[in-house]
Amino acid sequence: MKKDNIIARAAFVGFGEVNSPQQLIKEKCFTALEEVRSLGIEVVTTDHVTDDPKGVDVKRAIADLKKEDFDLLIICLAGWIPSHAVISITGEFKSTPMILWGLAGDIENGRMVTAAPQAGTTALRKVFGDLGYKFKYVYNIIGKPSPLEKIKDFAAAAAAIRSLNRTKVGMMGYRDMKLYNTLYEGLSLKSVIGTEIEFFEMLEMYQLSEKTEEKDILPLLDKVKSEWDFEKPADDNFLKKGISYYLAIAKIAAENGYDAVSLKDVDGMKKILEFPPAMIFMLLSDEMKLCAIPENDAMGAVTQLIVKHITGQCAAYLEFYEFFEKSVLLGVPDFIPSEVVNGRVKVTPAAFGNISGGLLNISTMKTGNLTLARLSNTGSQYTMHICTGEGRLRSWEEAGWDYPAPQLPSLEIFLDSPVEDFAQKISGQHYIIAYGNHFQTLRDFCYLKGIEVI
Repeated sequence: MKKDNIIARAAFVGFGEVNSPQQLIKEKCFTALEEVRSLGIEVVTTDHVTDDPKGVDVKRAIADLKKEDFDLLIICLAGWIPSHAVISITGEFKSTPMILWGLAGDIENGRMVTAAPQAGTTALRKVFGDLGYKFKYVYNIIGKPSPLEKIKDFAAAAAAIRSLNRTKVGMMGYRDMKLYNTLYEGLSLKSVIGTEIEFFEMLEMYQLSEKTEEKDILPLLDKVKSEWDFEKPADDNFLKKGISYYLAIAKIAAENGYDAVSLKDVDGMKKILEFPPAMIFMLLSDEMKLCAIPENDAMGAVTQLIVKHITGQCAAYLEFYEFFEKSVLLGVPDFIPSEVVNGRVKVTPAAFGNISGGLLNISTMKTGNLTLARLSNTGSQYTMHICTGEGRLRSWEEAGWDYPAPQLPSLEIFLDSPVEDFAQKISGQHYIIAYGNHFQTLRDFCYLKGIEVI
């Protein structure tokens, strides 16, 4: 995942025809290179490339780039260049995501002066496609800013492609409540996304929790009591048990390198151990910075990882409750990560129907513009449903909770597309959110992965 504000690592190669003014080509490529760096993209590069008859520049560029490791290749044309000089380089990295970027000329003394970069890009755009490259075509316009947001979006998507290949979801139990849309197909998931889903047993977690020592529990108990606001007092023994379960799962997650965790919730933690796992999910999210989602929701967890690797956010899950003419109500009957809480985390002991009492997160969520997404599959064919909107607060309650019913963490989301169109594409009860508009980056990711956007 992205670290230290670096969104991606790119290789940058500038081009210009051997007969063009070389100082002009060099200066334009340098300016473009610095613009890319300004986006938070780490850049490896080489001197600009011409179509010199002996191919010295091409050989040098290939040798320079093969020494490095990068997420995407930026092909930047400052002027006309015969296609063969570019393809000689890109052919060495044909499985790497690419950006084909044409710079622009200038206005000097009222006259337009250009080295014809768009002659070069237009000679290449279809060729790139015919060669099977996964690429984005962008171009500058004289007097206008460079298309840096498009470059940034694509770079973030390309970086996520690589980082997701090393991700794992830890799944305790299987198919909670015998749900269908939480299932997954392992081989195609590994092939398309790269994520592994590994299982561990509730018994393993329970046995580890029984061995947890008081000295390991007490520091976290003190932290929980100081950082969470309790609307009603919670029993210390209950909190200690939750912490011991968390520490057991945390140990399993750390030893196996899990990036996300999902637990058998209703038919597992609640039914067998009589312990609603909201508290455990909160600690996994906040202490270990893992993606967490209930009910063995495999595809929900994978969506979380995609959103997290693209945005750097925690990728919280929400569940549908109601549809309105222009909005949808989404909330959670258990937990949210502290990252999406407005103010301090607020909790209360509560019970729902025949399910024994637990600790419920009743924090107020942050509002604002956001993106909703969910990955799904039919066999080996994958789709991602993406929508943007604005999240606002609304007072409501879910029937079945102890009186007085708690105000669940939730948002009424006013969609940027018609609710009816959105509803007809919904692929599960759990959707993943990120604050801000990340539609284009997610769409770029799906393009690179061959996933249909709906």
